[in-house]
Amino acid sequence: KAIACVRTICSHIENMFTGVRQGYKYKMKSVYAHFPININIINDNTLVEVHNFLGEKFVRKVNLLPGVTCKPTGNKDEIMLEGNDIENVSRSAALNQQTTTEKNKDNRKFLDGEYDSEKTHND
Repeated sequence: KAIACVRTICSHIENMFTGVRQGYKYKMKSVYAHFPININIINDNTLVEVHNFLGEKFVRKVNLLPGVTCKPTGNKDEIMLEGNDIENVSRSAALNQQTTTEKNKDNRKFLDGEYDSEKTHND
């Protein structure tokens, strides 16, 4: 049990070194069947607004965690989350995905939403 704790601490320290030296980058892609999802990045790249999800007029907002910024990649329906802390970057990506998950519908049929398409280090 003690060895597992030591290994966990070593992994956290390695992730911190990697984050400071290279940084982490998550690419997220919007997937939709009929209604195109519009994504706006506002508030100094720290707030993501999702418009027209499943044709709804309701605007879904995701405040990114500290140290995480969002940028468009240039590709259609794709955004990129960047930061030095892997935990904050991955949690921000998870929050973004959870806001576009329909709760009361069959998730095998309704696949609309935002999903991680790539997880890498910055070069």
